Amino acid sequence: MKRTKLQLSTQIFIGMAVGALLGFILTYGVEALASMIYSDSLIGGLHKVAFRDGLVHIADFFAQLFLRMLKMIIAPLIITSIVSGVTGVGQGKNLGRLGLKTLFYYISTSLLAILTGLIMVNIIRPGVGAELGLQEVPTSFSAPTGSTIEFLMDFMQRLIPTNPFEAIVEGNMLQIIFFSLLFGIFITQLKNGKYRTQLTDFFQAAFEAMMKLTHFIIQFAPLGICGIVAKIVATTGFQPFISLGIYFLCVLGGLLIHATITLPFIIKLVGRSQPWHHIRNMSPALLMAFSTSSSSATLPLTMECAETRAKISNKITSFVLPLGATVNMDGTALYECVAAIFIAQAYGIQLGFAEQFIIVITSLMASIGAAGIPMAGLVMITIILRAVGLPLEGIGLILAVDRVLDMCRTTVNVWSDSSGALVIGKTEGEVAAS
Repeated sequence: MKRTKLQLSTQIFIGMAVGALLGFILTYGVEALASMIYSDSLIGGLHKVAFRDGLVHIADFFAQLFLRMLKMIIAPLIITSIVSGVTGVGQGKNLGRLGLKTLFYYISTSLLAILTGLIMVNIIRPGVGAELGLQEVPTSFSAPTGSTIEFLMDFMQRLIPTNPFEAIVEGNMLQIIFFSLLFGIFITQLKNGKYRTQLTDFFQAAFEAMMKLTHFIIQFAPLGICGIVAKIVATTGFQPFISLGIYFLCVLGGLLIHATITLPFIIKLVGRSQPWHHIRNMSPALLMAFSTSSSSATLPLTMECAETRAKISNKITSFVLPLGATVNMDGTALYECVAAIFIAQAYGIQLGFAEQFIIVITSLMASIGAAGIPMAGLVMITIILRAVGLPLEGIGLILAVDRVLDMCRTTVNVWSDSSGALVIGKTEGEVAAS
């Protein structure tokens, strides 16, 4: 009989459940066992603590092993994905008027999504007072003092690496992203077609290899999450999951606002179209995006719905939608922003304008530069956390509800792509009357 392999999301849920059960046993089962074996409460208490601490240490070992593997791939994955993405976009006639319109739309909607998430997480404050059992000490974020103008000037200076290799060694994500974007752009400007092709093929191949490595590491996520959850439950109980539910609702609320208010407003104002008609036209693609959690897998159906149901010309859909599946991740960008600030709140860190500005810019650049990779949200959130000096241990709890949120944010990503195709098609006169 053929054995059915469990999906990764199912494995993650199982890992979380096993971790919670182990944490519960470490908290209550060990205490009961020690009481049965040792009549002396003092001796029993000492053995209980020693045994529990030993098992917690083992659970933490697997958690840290998984987090170290994640840290290992961040810099090379970002470099290869951004350079290969930019070189792909920059070929042929893709940087003309249509390209500029498309990129402007994608950057604008991603920024609006991030700001929506930023407002939601600052109003709801799901991480304030949360007992998540986070123990690793955050590194201090050295935000400059002074006026906003001075901060922005200093930020622009620190965005440019004096030594790209030093930025890679130190894990300075913003500098790595900035250099990779510039390097990719100027590869497309090479006059020698042979060199341009060789470099493009090299970074595309390197990106494919990094995706394989990322997929391999992600297979260890259930084990790492099991260790993280077991440690947290053993030290703090189940209290963290209440705060996690509030965080889940915060992200979901932000996604709903962006999908049902922001994007329809743009369709109505700029595209001069009825948003609900477009939703109906794109409904098969949106349902597929929700079920598969993959913009790339949904792309053929997205293009078919845009052309046959929404009557957008092939000239627009063949450029705007593939590019959107690569660089336009409104839902992912919103999620990254909320998740980073949620973890900061859980650490009791008050983020000022400087820190939140860094999170907004990093979320924007990361969502543009490294979309389309397996479990993009997981890898991207590590970049945001590193940019503001936050440890990665909070990722385990976030992953506990990530599967459902991934389905929702992928739907928002595809909805934004199709809305962009409609708006740009309208401005170009490439949408037939329905």
